[in-house]
Amino acid sequence: MSTTPSRPVRKVAVAAGAVAVLGLTGCSAELRRGFLPEQAPGATNHTDMVISLWNNAWIAALLVGVLVWGLLIWCIVAYRKRRDDDNQLPVQLRYHVPLELMYTFVPIVMIGVLFAFTSRSMGEILDTSAEPDVRIEVYGKRWSWDFNYTDADVHESGVQADITEGRADGIPTLYLPEGQLVEFTLKTRDVNHSFWIPEFLLKLDMISGRENTIQVVPERVGQFQGKCAELCGEYHGSMLFNVEVVTPEEFEAKMEELRAAGNEGTLGDEYNVLQGVASRQGAHTEGDAAEGGEG
Repeated sequence: MSTTPSRPVRKVAVAAGAVAVLGLTGCSAELRRGFLPEQAPGATNHTDMVISLWNNAWIAALLVGVLVWGLLIWCIVAYRKRRDDDNQLPVQLRYHVPLELMYTFVPIVMIGVLFAFTSRSMGEILDTSAEPDVRIEVYGKRWSWDFNYTDADVHESGVQADITEGRADGIPTLYLPEGQLVEFTLKTRDVNHSFWIPEFLLKLDMISGRENTIQVVPERVGQFQGKCAELCGEYHGSMLFNVEVVTPEEFEAKMEELRAAGNEGTLGDEYNVLQGVASRQGAHTEGDAAEGGEG
């Protein structure tokens, strides 16, 4: 009897192979960036480092997974109960020193290596010791954003996005100069928010009563999207903003456009909701103290 596959079977195998090759080719770019946003590679001075850390962490996790799964399957197959086995249990060991040392120290080494690379990367990302070229103060508010370009002394105040039929209209735009070090000072006017530009692989929380700072160099001209990544209330999904990375000359022109539109000066803490609450509470406390003194 011939064991050669029939012609239809060979055709199916060839077609399946071609589909697999096309699928892997189409996914190769996504695999290289770890299925992160398409515009992320090269977007800033930090994104490639983050992608490398992300991919290597997944590779290490998959290798560990394959090893564990392989050992589990091997034990299930090799030590399964067979028909001719008697009812006696095999020799039971209370301990195995080399094995216990291995599964104690190997995970420690793995976690230590992952921690070292993560700590190094986060140290570079969160380092704000350099002198920035541009300073931008960002306020999160329910449910939009205020951007203060402190060096140019102009601002843009956003309103909640009008989301209809899949479009978001009326949202503010954050302008960034290509190739220059930008320092963001992040604050909130009310509840906690989170400043997130997905393509920049950049996210930092905005905590009530404190400010956070982060620096980044946009390295590619283009348009990106920003949003709040902290559930902050009913219209959290409408808290969006656009990001435009432009040339330094275009950035200066945008600053002049904001100035010409009457957006001169900056919007400070005086517009914070919590600032007003604190002022009212302070006045109430002083009033109570005065009444107590009179009594």
